[in-house]
Amino acid sequence: MNRALILEAVNELQRRKLRTGLTLLGMIFGVAAIVAMLAVGEGSRREALRLVAELGLDNVIIDSKNIDDKRLKEIRTRSLGLSAADADAALSVVPGAKAVALKKEIKVDQLVSGSNVVPARAFAVSDSYAELGGLQIGQGRWLSQQDDATLAPVCVIGPRLAHQLFGDKNPVGERIKLNHAWLEVVGVLADRALSKSEFEGVKLGLDDERLFVPWLTGRARFRFTALENEVDSLSLRLDGQTAPDIAARVLQNLIEQRHAGADDTNLIVPMGLYRQNQQTQRIFTIVMSSIAAVSLLVGGIGIMNIMLANVLERRREIGLKRALGARRRDVIEQFLAEALVIAFSGALLGVLLGAIAAYSIAALAGWSVAWSPLSLLIAVSSCIAVGLGFGVFPARQAAALDPIAALRTDG
Repeated sequence: MNRALILEAVNELQRRKLRTGLTLLGMIFGVAAIVAMLAVGEGSRREALRLVAELGLDNVIIDSKNIDDKRLKEIRTRSLGLSAADADAALSVVPGAKAVALKKEIKVDQLVSGSNVVPARAFAVSDSYAELGGLQIGQGRWLSQQDDATLAPVCVIGPRLAHQLFGDKNPVGERIKLNHAWLEVVGVLADRALSKSEFEGVKLGLDDERLFVPWLTGRARFRFTALENEVDSLSLRLDGQTAPDIAARVLQNLIEQRHAGADDTNLIVPMGLYRQNQQTQRIFTIVMSSIAAVSLLVGGIGIMNIMLANVLERRREIGLKRALGARRRDVIEQFLAEALVIAFSGALLGVLLGAIAAYSIAALAGWSVAWSPLSLLIAVSSCIAVGLGFGVFPARQAAALDPIAALRTDG
């Protein structure tokens, strides 16, 4: 279609502003629904991927269960709980296992720096914990094997904890007192604020308020009760070639055998959690897409309605054009141009309204919003396709008018 035809269509539609505006509403709301749904859906997908990366997409995790003391005493007659020996066995037996990380929480009675006393959570972790947990260092360094070998009194702290203890001062090299032990700060984690504290029911680490000490340092310098597990959490990194589900089944069987069938651990497969989340997201997307499709369908019916009304009102004009030599194809193109202008205008306004709706939903519900060129292309293309599709019938009706009969029409 040439520019002159589009301009003529715009001028023709401007003569009927109210009717055109009402027709546009259907297309605007339809496109807005698609845009908002795709933006929120894409934001949810990316946020889910970011959250599950906290656990490690290639990891399989075993957590110790929280069990009351009475039942724990009974379980301890069969199982000593999760231990470093379990980690060594898993690394040897589980197919595709290439690294393992250990974590044990230390009960914090007090954390002091100068006159500052702040609440925090502390953990003894193996040197591989940062790599498997995706932690990044903002200042200083992470814990090393040498720290473990020498039982070094050092620690790495989260960014918020660093600010609470030292304000704007560089914490690296400073000393803090955890319970009865003095520790030197050798590193501060990079800030990676999470929007949620859990994912699919699994709690995530709020590392910005945590303190980490070397594994053997923590075991040697802090007190633990006789009934406690040696290890609270064991993360096994796979090579990326082995299916996490297969590795998880082997790990589960191994732990059950080593713990004599005691139900004292939970198995977590981050990739499985991500797939579960995406399955739920797909159902949500299908439902919302259906609603958006109905909105677009209503908008398309509105375009057909206005085009049919235009055909009836402009019978004499059509007859005159045909009498002056216009072909049926010219008449069809004229009416399709008007349908295209309505659809394209509705698409642009719908994208704007959809963006506003997406950010409003995100602000109210605490969801994330993300954009992709493909989603916008889908929304605009769907609108234009519906507009042209519903404009074909009225255009063909106009082209099929008999010129003589059309010129004799009153009005």
